[in-house]
Amino acid sequence: MTEQPSYLTAIRESYDTVAADYAQLVKEPAELDPISRATLAAFAETVRASDLGPVADLGCGPGKVTAYLAGLGVPVFGIDLSPRMIELARRAHPGLTFTVGSMTAAPIGDDELGGILAYYSTHHTPPDQLPVVFAEFHRTLAPGGHLMLAGHVGEGQLRRPTQAYSGHPVSYESHLLPPDRIAELLARAGLTLTGRLIQEPVEGAKRTYATFLARKPERPAGTSVH
Repeated sequence: MTEQPSYLTAIRESYDTVAADYAQLVKEPAELDPISRATLAAFAETVRASDLGPVADLGCGPGKVTAYLAGLGVPVFGIDLSPRMIELARRAHPGLTFTVGSMTAAPIGDDELGGILAYYSTHHTPPDQLPVVFAEFHRTLAPGGHLMLAGHVGEGQLRRPTQAYSGHPVSYESHLLPPDRIAELLARAGLTLTGRLIQEPVEGAKRTYATFLARKPERPAGTSVH
C-alpha cells in the first residue's frame, strides 16, 4: 500500500478534529453573497444542460454545497478526505451519496463525470501537487464536462494556524497562487478555461477570491476510446 503524503494526513486529521464546529460555523450556501450564489447557479445550469453525467463535489466537507447543488436539480455526490466530515454529511443529507476519498486519486472512473465542483477545497494542496489534482479532474471528467474551481488567490503560503474553528488544534497549511498561475496549471492539465471571476476584498475582508470555470475538450470526431 502506498503511504499517504504527509500533507494529506494533516488535512484529514485536522478536519476530523474541527468537523463538528466547522459544520456549525460555516455559512449555508443560501447565505453567501449574491455573486457566489450566482456562480453556483450558473454552474448548476451548465452541467444540467450538458447532461453528461453526475457532478462530484470534491472536498465536500459536511455536504452543504453538495445539497445546495442537488436543490438546483444537479445529480451530485460528495467526496472528502475527512471521515468525520463524511459522517456529518451523511447524517445531515441522507438522500445524497458521500464517500471518503482524496482528490489526488479520486475513486471515480475515467470520463465518468459531467462536472466537478472544487469549492474552497484545493488551498491546502501544496502548489507542486496541484498538477496531480488537476490531472485527476481531467481524467474523471467526460469529454465536454465542466469544472468549477473556487478559492483564495494571492501570493505565497499563509501563516500556518495552530488552532481553528473554536480553538481546535490543526496542522494543515494553506497556499495562495495568483489567478494566472492557476489558469496556467488548468491549461497544462488539458482543461480549457471558459470563465474567470475575481472578487476583491470588500467590507473589511482580507483575501481575494477567484472562481474559474473550465471544460474538458470533446474528442475529435472519429477518435476511438479504449
